[in-house]
Amino acid sequence: METAELERVPPGFVEYLQAQGIEELYPPQAEAVEAGVTTGENVVASVPTASGKTLIAQLGMLSAIDRGGRALYIVPLRALASEKKAEFEAFEDFGVSVGVSTGNYEASGEWLAEKDIVVATSEKVDSLVRNGAGWIEDIDCVVSDEVHLIDDASRGPTLEVTLAKLRQLNPNLQTVALSATVGNADEIADWLDAELVDSTWRPIDLKKGVHFGNALHLDDGTQRELPTRKSEKQSAAIVRDTLEDGGSSLVFVNSRRNAEVAARRLSDVVEPSLSPEEREQLESVAAEIRDVSDTETSDDLAAAVERGGAFHHAGLAAEHRSLVEDAFRDRLLKVVSATPTLAAGVNTPSRRVIVRDWRRYDGTAGGMQPLDVLEVHQMMGRAGRPGRDPYGEAVLLASNHDELDELFDRYVYAEPEPVRSKLAAEPALRTHVLATIASGFARSRDALLGFLSETLHASQTDDADQLEAVADSVIEYLERNEFIERGESASEDVELSATGLGHTVSRLYLDPMSAAEIVDGLRDAAENDRTPTPMGLYHLVARTPDMYELYLKSGDREEYTELAYERESEFLGAMPSEFEDVRFEDWLAALKTADMLEDWAEEVDEDRITERFGIGPGDVRGKVDTAEWLLNAAEQLAADLDLGVSPAIREARKRVADGIKEELLELAGVRNVGRKRARRLFDAGIETRADLREADKSVVLGALRGRRKTAETILENAGRRDPTLEDVTADQDARAAVERSDDGGSGAGEDDASADADQASLGDF
Repeated sequence: METAELERVPPGFVEYLQAQGIEELYPPQAEAVEAGVTTGENVVASVPTASGKTLIAQLGMLSAIDRGGRALYIVPLRALASEKKAEFEAFEDFGVSVGVSTGNYEASGEWLAEKDIVVATSEKVDSLVRNGAGWIEDIDCVVSDEVHLIDDASRGPTLEVTLAKLRQLNPNLQTVALSATVGNADEIADWLDAELVDSTWRPIDLKKGVHFGNALHLDDGTQRELPTRKSEKQSAAIVRDTLEDGGSSLVFVNSRRNAEVAARRLSDVVEPSLSPEEREQLESVAAEIRDVSDTETSDDLAAAVERGGAFHHAGLAAEHRSLVEDAFRDRLLKVVSATPTLAAGVNTPSRRVIVRDWRRYDGTAGGMQPLDVLEVHQMMGRAGRPGRDPYGEAVLLASNHDELDELFDRYVYAEPEPVRSKLAAEPALRTHVLATIASGFARSRDALLGFLSETLHASQTDDADQLEAVADSVIEYLERNEFIERGESASEDVELSATGLGHTVSRLYLDPMSAAEIVDGLRDAAENDRTPTPMGLYHLVARTPDMYELYLKSGDREEYTELAYERESEFLGAMPSEFEDVRFEDWLAALKTADMLEDWAEEVDEDRITERFGIGPGDVRGKVDTAEWLLNAAEQLAADLDLGVSPAIREARKRVADGIKEELLELAGVRNVGRKRARRLFDAGIETRADLREADKSVVLGALRGRRKTAETILENAGRRDPTLEDVTADQDARAAVERSDDGGSGAGEDDASADADQASLGDF
């Protein structure tokens, strides 16, 4: 089907496609049109990566807009939301407006009501429904990208419940679900009342195989010589071979440490092949990476980038990951070693994908376990992109003949597993049952069970009693913790309603178990007439299910047991006995997390924090951002319950948010100041917002290291009548004091280049 034949899309879209060189639809795209994607029909597209799924989504959204409607595009990751927004903004040339929303889980996002396309994570859409965003009911088309992630135990239930709620809010809603090739796409299509487009077609050939000995063994039965040189590892030989063919490589490994070690080694392979122009450009990217954070991880990444390689994992700051992805897409970086998180949808194509590690440590299984077929196929799908590569090649590595046969059977020839709902587990249902009751989707037990019967889980099981039993257990838990109330009904049904506290918990997007932990801790402080300390509050939020605690390593138990007894008076709630092994271990892991947060709030250098706790800058920022969110929730819960501890929580929240000691709170409240600049200004004798309005301009300029534009912006934000610094010379005494402080002082959280940099939130949302 030619693009010129497309109907029911906005004027200008066909010309847009043709300007991109797209004259003809791919077969799966044509199938989607035949299935009714441009006429409002529900469609599930289960097709390989790089086979044109996004255009199917665009056809659904833009045809809805052409009919006078609006569209919602749901993504699993924040990074993917930014990528899709940038992609869709091209449609603004023919009058389509685009908005993106991924943060602030308390807002209803009414400004989005004016946008034709809204891009958001599933968690954000869930929160919009909870907070009564009226415009959600006016959506005509919803696209669920990577819908197979319903199978993910942590994120899947939110996506599943959100799609069920959107479909209940608007029975005429068009649903377009995009999936990798999975074993049961027909079940997903049946659940969504959708036509199924199920295809294995790709625009360019993807060869899959296994490297063993000195040869590539491919899925078509052919072999190709690819020798390893003396003492050369397999992955290095494959990267070298790819470079010689003008391509780039993406290497998947099973841990952050392995990703960093592999990047160091593989950069040595790449470096000799770089041109002088590439070296210059890579040095520029490396400089940007070093500007993101003053940490060893940042330095190690920059060193690898200068030589044409990089690593990518969740321990990196968001800005690090973005810089690596951009440079790799531009083919400036020739090899990236990554943990499997990079396979989750971000557009990073390469000529070759090398799945070096196909086993990963699984604590629940007590050892190394093989990866799922679907996960490995997602990695393999990163190989090859039309217009960029003549082919794609995905390679696993075998160390012996038996393993060669095993990898072909386990991954190369295998079909991916079916997608299974993970909703019928109490941790998943706690938050969704409360939200369903609080938002009015269900006002009784029967109505709740009726809503749950519309989920994928209900369509996949013959055992309705299981979900009912879990739901009843959750109802009992929510009632016991004062989040819901039962009422009398004329029938045998039981009325359910959220309490004021329950409404607040749902609106704040908290796991009810987190809320119960926080409320119990704050009540303990209020009843004992104690003012919570920052450490006590950091420990309280660190022991909630919504905070991913730092792992308690070998040798940590003794150190943190000693610290627990030293700081016991600050804890909000009774410390468990050392003989309660599991509870005490969890308490100490929360204490380690709180210790890290306290270091941050005491202005300890970021590089010292990452070194001391063995984590990356992305982990620091993720924990800080999660702590800020949970402390904000704690502040609102304390106010609702009139516990009188809100001021202490507010101070602890501000300190951890900005990474500052108490004396810098006022200065850091001035926009564009941040922890490092606040410390510089304070050390120069400028301690308050009022000081900024009255201080000698030369001292301000000196404290800010002569950065005239930055200083003018800060003075304007502080309310100075005349913020201009024309003809002002930086005070050398102030500048020298700042430089001495920077060399051996405290704060080093953000660099001048990125005081308000975006941070990862709520884990990897």
